[in-house]
Amino acid sequence: MITPIEKNEQGKILLSIARTAISRALSIPCCSVVMNGTTFWLSEPAATFVTLTENQELRGCIGSLYAYNPLIKDVSNNAVSAALHDPRFTPLTANELNSVSIEVSLLSRLQPIDFKNEKDVFNQLHPGIDGLVLEYGPHRSTFLPQVWENFPQPQQFLAKLKSKARLSEHFWTKGIKLSRYTVSKWSETACPEELMHG
Repeated sequence: MITPIEKNEQGKILLSIARTAISRALSIPCCSVVMNGTTFWLSEPAATFVTLTENQELRGCIGSLYAYNPLIKDVSNNAVSAALHDPRFTPLTANELNSVSIEVSLLSRLQPIDFKNEKDVFNQLHPGIDGLVLEYGPHRSTFLPQVWENFPQPQQFLAKLKSKARLSEHFWTKGIKLSRYTVSKWSETACPEELMHG
């Protein structure tokens, strides 16, 4: 069983991996993350999201829903994509890096939700805990559990998720597929300053 201390150390390593990957992509000198016998878990397949914020505003967020790549590769790839390839934002610059805070979310396996209707979905959701994936034909979107902070009611949460998938907030059909997941998350705002500027 992973202890809180071990989990905290894992988070620091994942945050360091994310910042190192972005630094390298921006051609900024940085220290490499060293893997050893105690970091075997970095080689195991995992799905992650990397979120960047600047002045407490979203600056980029990219992730994976399925565990295809080793954890170290998934975090590195998503960190670079969040910094440079999120279509909602201009690419991060080297001058901005020190003012950006990084958060890494490690996802559980997706669990399909069985439901009779939309009201049934509302009753099954766990605000603040469930991440949600919506799929309908070519339309697909997800919200991390952290998004409940912005949309605390299940009705609003699902409506905004549909809008993100480019569907009407009032759209509903039995053809919609929904899956839930949980996350373990770590943020530089809760970690030592040297992680951000080391």
